[in-house]
Amino acid sequence: MKNFLIINPFGIGDVLFTTPVISALKENVAGSRVSYWCNERVRDLFKDDPYIDKVFALSRGDLKKIYLRSILEGIGRLAWLVSALKKERFDAAFDFSLDHRYGLICLLAGIKRRIGYNYKGRGLFLTEKINLQGYAQRHIVEYYMDVLKSSGIIPRTKTLRVCVSAQAKQKARQMLEGNGIRENDLVVAIAPGAGASWGKDAGRKHWSIVRSAQLADRIIMESGAKVVILGDGSDVDLSALMRRFMRNKAVDLAGKTNLQEFVSIIGIARLLVTNDGGPVHVAVAQGTRTVSIFGPVDERVYGPYPQSEKHLVITNDSAACRPCYKNFRLKPCLRERECINAIRLEHVYDAAMKNLATLDH
Repeated sequence: MKNFLIINPFGIGDVLFTTPVISALKENVAGSRVSYWCNERVRDLFKDDPYIDKVFALSRGDLKKIYLRSILEGIGRLAWLVSALKKERFDAAFDFSLDHRYGLICLLAGIKRRIGYNYKGRGLFLTEKINLQGYAQRHIVEYYMDVLKSSGIIPRTKTLRVCVSAQAKQKARQMLEGNGIRENDLVVAIAPGAGASWGKDAGRKHWSIVRSAQLADRIIMESGAKVVILGDGSDVDLSALMRRFMRNKAVDLAGKTNLQEFVSIIGIARLLVTNDGGPVHVAVAQGTRTVSIFGPVDERVYGPYPQSEKHLVITNDSAACRPCYKNFRLKPCLRERECINAIRLEHVYDAAMKNLATLDH
């Protein structure tokens, strides 16, 4: 096997969790070719990745939106996808979708080896499957590696990767300079939202916006840092509210960057403070220190990987009901988000200052 397809239709973090798989295929299989099937929202993560030969950006969610707009257009895009995959003559697909429809499309595209997890019987069209009830106790990267190991490929490294163009880095620097942030300034990024992946439930992961504003003010006053607020289009109102509660000036770039610029700004920052979500993994992949706040989600499964003193996780373990997101289901909250609302400003501030104090070590 030399021609591989990796399938992951989820958000930024999940896609970055597969980058050790990509590295392992390229480093262990001489002359290998690796393509990626993802959603349209994350496709630019691979725009400048030398390890990815081709990208197919059309997830089930993307197709659903197209079908709602036009059934004929949806049928046409699906037919194009099957035809495009078939032309590549893939030897094997590593399917991390946990959805039988991706396996079916691979079957229709003539991919003979279809390897992945069999979650609730959804591995119906896989030729090689590992039974799965859910991700628990260990990190999702380790689970992804198990799929690779089942094919006899042993990874040399498990670190996350993300690649951005020199043009995107330059544009990010220009955006910061246009907002009064010079190259030698200490930049701290804060992402007060949780991104688009959780949709209407994203608020379950949000730490207090008032405390986020107070945190930004204290970091500015104590360290002299320039604070940049980051987020996607779904976080614009939240970032504006955070600025209203602040006494000091922060640069608000929520909804104003494309994905590569967003990644580049996190790479420029010396520290990122964020809720559980894609931004923390973007930072880890670039060596930017992090303080991440986890409420309903288990940080052992979805937290910074690998664990490091550079990546501090804040939780409220006195909340006996956390984590309530298990086996890909979020239970209704009956305790007024105690897991995250009880996290005090001092907890996050102390972790942030600890990370800033050790920047040169």
